[in-house]
Amino acid sequence: MTRLTRRQFAGSLSAISAQFALNGSTRAASDLPAPRFGFDNVVQRAHDLALAPFDAAVPPRLPDPFDALDFDTWRTIRFKRDHDVFGGADGGFRLETFHLGFLYRRPVTVNTIRDGIATPIPYSPALFDYGRLKLDKAPPVNTGFAGFRLHFPVNEPHVHDEVISFLGASYFRFLGRDQKYGLSARALCVNAGSDAETFPFFREFWIETPEKGGNHATLYALLDGKAATGAFKFELFVGQESTLQTAATLFPRRAGLKLGLAPLTSMYLTGENDRRVRDGFRTELHDSDGLLIHNGAGEWLWRPLGNPPHPRISSFLDNNVRGFGLLQRDRTFESYQDLDLAYENRPSYFVEPADNWGEGRVELIELPTHDETNDNIVASWTPATPPEPGAPFVYAYRITAGLDMPRLAPNGVVVNTFEAPARALGSAEPLDPEAHRFIVDFAGGDLAYFVADPSQVEAVATTNAGRLLRASVAANQHIEGLRAHFDVAVKPGQTADLRLFLRAHGRTLTETWTYPWTAPAT
Repeated sequence: MTRLTRRQFAGSLSAISAQFALNGSTRAASDLPAPRFGFDNVVQRAHDLALAPFDAAVPPRLPDPFDALDFDTWRTIRFKRDHDVFGGADGGFRLETFHLGFLYRRPVTVNTIRDGIATPIPYSPALFDYGRLKLDKAPPVNTGFAGFRLHFPVNEPHVHDEVISFLGASYFRFLGRDQKYGLSARALCVNAGSDAETFPFFREFWIETPEKGGNHATLYALLDGKAATGAFKFELFVGQESTLQTAATLFPRRAGLKLGLAPLTSMYLTGENDRRVRDGFRTELHDSDGLLIHNGAGEWLWRPLGNPPHPRISSFLDNNVRGFGLLQRDRTFESYQDLDLAYENRPSYFVEPADNWGEGRVELIELPTHDETNDNIVASWTPATPPEPGAPFVYAYRITAGLDMPRLAPNGVVVNTFEAPARALGSAEPLDPEAHRFIVDFAGGDLAYFVADPSQVEAVATTNAGRLLRASVAANQHIEGLRAHFDVAVKPGQTADLRLFLRAHGRTLTETWTYPWTAPAT
């Protein structure tokens, strides 16, 4: 993460401009090719855009009938496969655009780059099959697009499935093999979790023509917003686990804002650790069930997600965080019982900085929701010192989309989290009027070794409020792991930050489970 001075950045731009001028002045004499369009051009545009006042005008009304489309009608508008921009019939990438309508009312420019030359894709009604939508007249030629997506044969040869899409504000999603869309990523979040939140948006995209037969695509994007502008470079590598290498240069327009870098957005309605909202026969409904952090000290933290009755913000202070992500660990169909939506195949996203991000915090925002269609979870990195206007803010990271991702679990991991009244077996009376019991299952790593004799393992539980009453460990053969129980007594209405991990003979066996719990007021 780099904060360039204005002079340093001006020098780099001057060097780029001088090179362009040199190429242009000598081209006629030496027949040199024209400068190739690349990321530096997008950075220059973001810089120039930040110097101009932000255009806060609401996007103009869409032409009829697109201005009043509901989701079900809009989604029937499909890009015609025979108009694929890249001609991916050879097994490579295919590019398709999204039509404006429903929530997607701001047009974006989509360019392709071939041999270093950027060319916008012109809008034409002939590009789309309008499904059940009946058009009285053709839309204007300047209607524009809502976004785009790339298809690639990720699951089987010759079958092109969607692998990445950019649609709405600065949202994007991408997939690896055998994955179904769930959570999303964003380029930037601003004042997330507050009434002052704003949503930067992509104005323009450029997609390099991919090499035939390759699994790599390069994309550039220009970000605009009231708080900042930015240039983004995305390098997608499609596979069992797909990765998105991201380089960003931000130009803040305003000072003192809370910027969330590499933000992830997901949904959690109900699960085994939070039954506040129930949904008929489906006992769990979530795109992600936990936040995983690999902090700068090398510790792995697991924070189960929840659907709280009131907005809840958790901050994990760190220095040079090594990674964080929203994971879907429960891969069992029986947990969801949804034949259509395949929650067990929703991907996990894990963010890993490419350099040192310094001091800051991983911030987790959990909002209450009663509907699975609402994204109510946000995780991002917030620098301790906000970027200031007048100089670029440069950083880079990698996002991995995967299912189990075993490399993120060097030790035992949390499998389940349960809560229960702290009662003796067979008793209806609580052991303590303020006591509450937490039950956490751990599996993986070296835990199977201790199933035969769990007495060697210690449950290390702590709380920053109230009293820890007791803790114990038992074998759980069903997961080839161990189950830890611990009881805490917390005064009514008080919130305690709980932590738990397992160790044996001084050796840490698991990641650290952490959980905020508020004792009922009555």
